[in-house]
Amino acid sequence: MRHMLAFAAMLFSASAFSISAQAKQQESTYELLELFGDVFERVRSEYVEPVKDKDLIENALNGMLTSLDPHSGYLNAKSFEEMKVQTKGEFGGLGIEVTMENGLVKVVSPIDETPAARAGLKPNDYISQIDDTPVMGLSLSQAVEKMRGKVGSRVMLTVLREGAKEPMEKTLTREMIKIQSVRARAEDDVAYIRVVSFAETTWPNVQKEFNRLKQSIGPKLKGVVLDLRNNPGGLLDQAIAVSDGFLARGEIVSTRARNPQESKRYNATAGDITSGLPMVVIINEGSASASEIVAGALKDHKRAVVLGMKSFGKGSVQTVIPVSNSGAIRLTTARYYTPSGAAIQAKGIVPDIVVEQAKVEALDESKKKPFSEAQLPGHLRNDQDKKAEKKNEIVRPGEISAKEDYQLSRALDLIRAVSIYKQAQGGGTLSIATPVAR
Repeated sequence: MRHMLAFAAMLFSASAFSISAQAKQQESTYELLELFGDVFERVRSEYVEPVKDKDLIENALNGMLTSLDPHSGYLNAKSFEEMKVQTKGEFGGLGIEVTMENGLVKVVSPIDETPAARAGLKPNDYISQIDDTPVMGLSLSQAVEKMRGKVGSRVMLTVLREGAKEPMEKTLTREMIKIQSVRARAEDDVAYIRVVSFAETTWPNVQKEFNRLKQSIGPKLKGVVLDLRNNPGGLLDQAIAVSDGFLARGEIVSTRARNPQESKRYNATAGDITSGLPMVVIINEGSASASEIVAGALKDHKRAVVLGMKSFGKGSVQTVIPVSNSGAIRLTTARYYTPSGAAIQAKGIVPDIVVEQAKVEALDESKKKPFSEAQLPGHLRNDQDKKAEKKNEIVRPGEISAKEDYQLSRALDLIRAVSIYKQAQGGGTLSIATPVAR
């Protein structure tokens, strides 16, 4: 009986300690919220110019979220609506993928056949001024909003480029940006499919283009090259659908959240649209997020050889959560893992065959500083590897022939070599990728 009373006393003591700790933490939180209220009242009453309460609150929310990692943030009602339009693959603006670095807008990649691409903007350029407004002091969403505007209107960007002695001023005319997310052509006996981004229509268009090329090339079709270079990502469901299209079974990707019950696994369904034809995936330092999911899945299942350079390393999941004022928060809620269990975040997909792009571009391309997810200030760490890694430069593939595109040329050679080998072996299955590490 004494032992039972002692045990009960211990439980009561532990419970009381837990309640006390929770109460203390709650009290501390209330004190911090009171601090926020004090600062808010001081700013609205004593700042040199009147400030709208709405602007103060929205900027505070955005600051709270962007301090977590570069991909979290607050979207007001207007920004939220624009984001929903953009995922449909059509929006107004300049056609440029950007991030924020050292207080300036940094170009990740201009989108093909847009005002930004035609104006000659390049990866790693910095935008220091938009019309008469300095970028320093603006948030990324504020800078992006200033670059967008009425179709047909003009905007002047002041661009800083490494190696240039003076800032460059580029005047661009805003257009309705219609992203053609899939482009395809026959490279003699190989189907070449380039996925520029993952929008709502990406998988249907990949399927459509492959069927078109299959009919066009005919019985001599030897394989498929899937080009994901400088693909910044997009919709998760489209990345899963594209992966599923080339896989007959197995896991495609898993997400692991803070709460284990919220973690998910996505698996392939039966059927491969190519019926097992040899396949090569090309990636580079501009391949991020959804494109890394596809490359990782096809690599781990030995379905394709991944060729090129190590990818960007954005392996985090952003959940868009609507809030009460018709806006939303974009919050990082999980990390992506390839079928082998490897985390993508700040590490990227390492190709089976490393092939640098031949230096046929302008000489200043080879002098640019490397840029990847791991260099973004406050980036979400990779929970499997805390060591920093050396990064590679971004080389943007152009709309050029295979003879001029060294990486594509090597991919085509590999497809044909595998096809010849399979024929010599009587058409048996050939594993052309590295084994899955488990």
